[in-house]
Amino acid sequence: MTRRQFTLATTATLPLIARRAVTDSAAPQRDFFYKPLNAWAADFIPFYWQGQFDLFYLLDWRDKANQGDGTPWHLVTTRDFVHFEEHGEMLPRGGHDDQDLWVFTGSVIQAEGKFHIYYTGHNSYYKVKYQPQEAIMHAVSDDLLTWRKVSGERFFAPGDRYEKDDWRDSFVFWNNDEQEYWMLLAARLKSGPSRRRGCTALAVSKDLKSWSVREPFWTPGLYYTHECPDLFRMGDWWYLVYSTFTERSVTHYRMARGLQGPWLAPENDTFDGCAFYAAKTASDGNRRFIFGWNPTRTDSKDERSWNWGGNLVVHELLQENDGSLYVRPPQSITAAFSQRESVSLQPAVGTPAQITGQTAVLSGTDSFAAASAGPLPSRCMIQASLEFGPHTRGCGLALHMSDDFDTGYYVRLEPGRNRLVFDPWPRPGDVPFMVELERPITLQPGVPVNLTLLTDDTAFTVYANDKIAMSGRMYNHKAGNWGVFASEGSATFRNLSLSRQGS
Repeated sequence: MTRRQFTLATTATLPLIARRAVTDSAAPQRDFFYKPLNAWAADFIPFYWQGQFDLFYLLDWRDKANQGDGTPWHLVTTRDFVHFEEHGEMLPRGGHDDQDLWVFTGSVIQAEGKFHIYYTGHNSYYKVKYQPQEAIMHAVSDDLLTWRKVSGERFFAPGDRYEKDDWRDSFVFWNNDEQEYWMLLAARLKSGPSRRRGCTALAVSKDLKSWSVREPFWTPGLYYTHECPDLFRMGDWWYLVYSTFTERSVTHYRMARGLQGPWLAPENDTFDGCAFYAAKTASDGNRRFIFGWNPTRTDSKDERSWNWGGNLVVHELLQENDGSLYVRPPQSITAAFSQRESVSLQPAVGTPAQITGQTAVLSGTDSFAAASAGPLPSRCMIQASLEFGPHTRGCGLALHMSDDFDTGYYVRLEPGRNRLVFDPWPRPGDVPFMVELERPITLQPGVPVNLTLLTDDTAFTVYANDKIAMSGRMYNHKAGNWGVFASEGSATFRNLSLSRQGS
């Protein structure tokens, strides 16, 4: 079919209903990278309403013995991504024999005088009954806080084209030009090479009750499936966001001038690395943010596999002149680290550093050189501007280091490979850096690179030039110093600072 360009309806264009009271008092503060107490957060479903972000999310106890199977939706709200208020369970999981034992990802909209959630009902036990393990289900609310599941509304994958067990992550919006509601879904075609059947399906409705399936929205033949689709417009470009877990676990995006495509891949089609997944976006009307989760690792060990779920990570999205997107830390987050402390650098190992105040010049033409800045707090922000000389192999920040810099972590710029990597030491086996924790970045001698590192307990995110982000975990080394280093070359570090979060 031919898809005409349309606009997404916003709350400003819809009748106001059941406005909640919003107070000026600070909400209770949890971890800086938010997670629920005694549990973990998976896919976040953001919705902006009345001056705050309502962040619905999938709660995972990881405690089948005491909590049983399944995941519900919970809600946390925030105005600044620093202070959070928890509202508890919004959509309870069903029973063992119910379609929605796992209440999986969907979307929230305001339409027809109510709030609506379209979510995935998943029950893996249905497979043995030869029943579809996934269906799209519906819930309604008058205030975003009390939800009622709509009994009997289940929308299954059509068996003539789609596999029955992959039909999830519905993204619903009003198509003003077509005068109908559209739903994008993560789905798989029944034919074609198995690992390339993933597609973004399309269904439409006039009344938010009856849905009919149209031709797929996007079928690139590239992935096993496209999870958590999200769609928005910024300037003259449309953006389709989706996540994959086969060739690598990461959130991608594609861009097009119109919804008919073609959906183009920018040079860097990701927002973060593998420790940022299932990301979806929301706008406050002026700025757009993207919300994903930083996964934990099995047994809290650096060398173990990534888990499903973890802590919230939020980036602000911005647009280059060519339409491609980049991210930076939300300004409300960096502003919250208002207690700046003086940094006292000391030569550590290798060629002695030349230190003047918060500036350090390291030169290890054919060796390694480092300077220490003292103990690294569990929650802080580190900022630095660095320039490296010709032929430098590596330079950057060192975290949780031993006094001799023999154990710890490196946030390393590699000019020869034009990449930013996260590197533990000692490394787990013959691995040059933490697998998949790398980001592309153009690096040139003499051109400053500004680094901002945010860390809280084991979680961290580092930003380069307020454009490139990399999130990750630090488990094996939880104490030690931080500092700067250069390997086989030279680097000058200026404006080094460490800031703690204010009250």
